[in-house]
Amino acid sequence: MTGGAMMESVTEDGAAMPWRTWVKGGLTGLVILAVAALAWTALSRLAAEISYAEVVVALRATPLWAIGLALAATGVSFLALTLYDWTALAYVGRRVPYPVVGLTSFCAYAVGNTVGFGPLTAGAIRYRFYTPHGLEPEEVARIVGFVTATFGLGVAGVTALGLLVAGDVTGLSLPGWLGHAAGAAGLLVLAGLLVLAGRHASLPLGRWRVDLPRPRLLLVQFAATLVDIAAAGTVLWVLLPATGVGLPAFIAIYAVAVGLGVLSHVPAGLGVFETIVLAALAGRADTEQVLGALLLYRIIYHVVPLLLAGLLVGLLETRRVALVVASSRAVQAGARLAPPVLGALTLLLSAMLVFSGVTPADDTRLALLAGWMPLPLLEAAHFLSSVLGLVLFVAARGITYRLDGAWWAAVCIVPVAIFLALAKALALTEMLLLTLLLILLLITRREFTRHTSLLHQSLTPPWLVAMGLLLISALAILFFVYKDIAYVHDLWWRFEFSAEAPRGLRALLGVTLLAGVGATWVLLRPARLKPESPPDAADRARALAIVDAQPRPGAQLALLGDKSLLFAEDGSAFIMYARHGRSWIALSDPVGPQEAWPPLIWRFVEMARAVGGRAVFYQVAPDNLALYADAGLVAFKLGEEAQVDLAHFELKGAKRANLRNGYNRCEKSGLEFALVPPEGVPAIMEALRAVSDEWMAAHNVREKRFSLGAFIPDYLLLRPVAVIRHEGRIVAFASLMLTGMTEEAGIDLMRFSAAAPPATMEYLMLKLILHFKAAGYRRFNLGMAPLSGLSASAVGLWQQVGRAVYERGDRFYNFAGLRAFKSKFGPDWEARYMAVPGGLNPMLALADITMLIGGGLWGVVRK
Repeated sequence: MTGGAMMESVTEDGAAMPWRTWVKGGLTGLVILAVAALAWTALSRLAAEISYAEVVVALRATPLWAIGLALAATGVSFLALTLYDWTALAYVGRRVPYPVVGLTSFCAYAVGNTVGFGPLTAGAIRYRFYTPHGLEPEEVARIVGFVTATFGLGVAGVTALGLLVAGDVTGLSLPGWLGHAAGAAGLLVLAGLLVLAGRHASLPLGRWRVDLPRPRLLLVQFAATLVDIAAAGTVLWVLLPATGVGLPAFIAIYAVAVGLGVLSHVPAGLGVFETIVLAALAGRADTEQVLGALLLYRIIYHVVPLLLAGLLVGLLETRRVALVVASSRAVQAGARLAPPVLGALTLLLSAMLVFSGVTPADDTRLALLAGWMPLPLLEAAHFLSSVLGLVLFVAARGITYRLDGAWWAAVCIVPVAIFLALAKALALTEMLLLTLLLILLLITRREFTRHTSLLHQSLTPPWLVAMGLLLISALAILFFVYKDIAYVHDLWWRFEFSAEAPRGLRALLGVTLLAGVGATWVLLRPARLKPESPPDAADRARALAIVDAQPRPGAQLALLGDKSLLFAEDGSAFIMYARHGRSWIALSDPVGPQEAWPPLIWRFVEMARAVGGRAVFYQVAPDNLALYADAGLVAFKLGEEAQVDLAHFELKGAKRANLRNGYNRCEKSGLEFALVPPEGVPAIMEALRAVSDEWMAAHNVREKRFSLGAFIPDYLLLRPVAVIRHEGRIVAFASLMLTGMTEEAGIDLMRFSAAAPPATMEYLMLKLILHFKAAGYRRFNLGMAPLSGLSASAVGLWQQVGRAVYERGDRFYNFAGLRAFKSKFGPDWEARYMAVPGGLNPMLALADITMLIGGGLWGVVRK
């Protein structure tokens, strides 16, 4: 509404039976659909005594001055909404230019208020936008949490203020003093919260505590919420007939309706919001006038901002094409916002086509058509327009995710729908809106670059729930519009220009049948996947060439032999991945040119979804999080990677005294460092094996895989191996990670024997750092410090569990000790993330990754 967002098994041949996935998502969806059905039922009973024609008359009787005031109030409300993000950014200590924040906030709320589910919520759009601006996912989560919490408090404050001023606003004839007392109590609670914020206190939230923002921020946010809800409530109030309810009292009613709409989880509170308002105003105004005002409110406060958001991103895209100013932050924001905004607009107009199929056309226009259009053409246009509306609804998902197949489908469907709108009822408004959508799609063509067919996309439970809500709403509208017409079976076969109820029945039946067939096909279609097999020699050679042509040495883990490879269509990049349980786990970001990454990431995500699996990207860099957000994944921090800046590394100075002293002691003790090239490694392979076996026996571990190197002779022969000899015997070694570029080097496998003197591994690390510094490399990668850098104050199960494991899990893994060892070399720490669907998926995915690295449950138990 306003500031608030609203059994599987995979067979060996790759066929999918994603029952468990659908059951879990389906139960939530059924609850939402049940709430929506109950709301529509209640709304129908409240409007039982009025007709559709009376609502239309009341709608047309709305004075122009009221519409003008409503539009102005809408502008004030959305201006206040931009302050939500501004205060939230200040709360997390980040700065983004206000014009860019305003653009993002406006588009996010225009989409979230109107559609309000899944990837089209305001929170999802914030995540897509803010991560490219350097914000970490935890900060975006805090922004969303701050906005949601303060919006809830603001709704409570507005309701309390309305009760204090007006007393009874419930319509239940309660004593006025009771309302005044409840309002005063609510305001006192909020005042107490403000006092606590002034004392820098924190509030308990379950097992955790949340730091309160500064009083100034809290006051600004409260003021913004007050202005937002007051302005949004004013939009509806000025459209309503005289009800005897003053503006303060009505805003309290509006705040309650908004809050219940958000809590219902029905997209945009559709039906729920209307039921609350209609019930609260029962007996105070004519029902048909209230319904007309509610419909006009939806258009002014929801549809108009979305249309403006579409025009805005279209203009920004035009400016980008015309002036080539892609470096402008506003233009970049417009490019990122275009797909979700146009996806929401497509969704809205698809619903318009379906709803227009179950509502009567203007009699004058029908009479005009009867004079020159054959009846079969009108009947076909009416039926096909509704069916195309459902197809356009499906295409909206692909547009949100930048699929070129969805773009082509929409560009082909919309002109046909424009012609059908003319043929079925001279529907000029439909034609105008569809023309606008077509223009915006053509302008933003460059944003839809993912080469995926519309027929092969996987409709997830939230989208199927939205489709179910569309059908329930269309059915409720049909029953309301034609409730005075007695149902007889002959209605289905009646074909006349004036027989609009039969046309509505046939259109709804066609849409329902198509939706049912489509949903069944999505659930039961076989997976279009080739059986997985280890990469052959040709694939390994292709992968090695790509690895050598890019700067990240960790990509050579693709050659370990335990992962499958998914190559880009042009062969320029690949994803290395393995499967465990339902998790399809890609190691790190894609390897290769970054322009090939977006379609490759999308292919991998859809490939996993097609068989009921979860796509997981493990150890990805923060700069690329927006790519995973665009694919519907959420990032969770895994830890931090240590990278030594070789240009500034020195052993001189007081900070390096301990390192320098240890280095000198190792030199004096007779340790010898050597870098053995790949061709020389076979000669020392048995000595390396002896050191490796002794190290594993001493630590009671077995070889790890996937994200860690293993002692595999063929793998060790790919790169040089650094060795430390003592008295002529190899006592320690480290295999290296390198590429054909002299930008970054790293260590892979590190082992040492009991004969190695103290500080041998530290000495080996220093020798490698100094060697690659002299060779002109820019960075030396020391690898990950798992669970490092997780905020102790962040709210969220992932953060809190990860922090607790880091602090108290030494008996299983020396998390703090590993970071302390790497910190000796003064590295820069860069966060690494796991991108995965939300809910319980992160925990389940991490369990699958642990099994994969450890070689199954027994490997994990044995370390």
